[in-house]
Amino acid sequence: MTRKRSAGLLLYRGAGPAGPAIEVLLAHMGGPFWAAKDAGAWTVPKGEYDEDETPEAAARREFEEELGVPPPGGEPIPLGSVTQTGGKEVTVWALAGDLDPERITPGTFAMEWPKGSGRTREFPEIDRVAWFGPDEARRKIVTKQRIFLDRLEELLQRRDGAGAGD
Repeated sequence: MTRKRSAGLLLYRGAGPAGPAIEVLLAHMGGPFWAAKDAGAWTVPKGEYDEDETPEAAARREFEEELGVPPPGGEPIPLGSVTQTGGKEVTVWALAGDLDPERITPGTFAMEWPKGSGRTREFPEIDRVAWFGPDEARRKIVTKQRIFLDRLEELLQRRDGAGAGD
């Protein structure tokens, strides 16, 4: 059996040494299971891909599928991979940019609901997106994805400190 793999883009803004503090764009997972949850129910916009697609291409495609808008231009920064609790490997890139959460038009998925009813309903893949500072993002994001926030902060600190003569 092939391990499931997902790829995503972690959009960030701010992060300038003299500018506003960093914020990241997270997506709240859609569907009935996540509807009443908040802490641990937010994710990097991501999705599954097959062997015939590169992870970075999948990350860009999934960003657009999940949010309904294309990702901003620019060169993504690799943040590596993590294996989530269910065994799925998630690979993420950071991308500087801005996005108005009001512009999103999420994709949908179908599932039997209520379970055992025999009725299929359609739900949004994500039901909202929002910008969060690092501390709040750590409380909101799926536990195993917190490492991506840490890696992004480390990269930005190294970048900003590199020219400071430390």
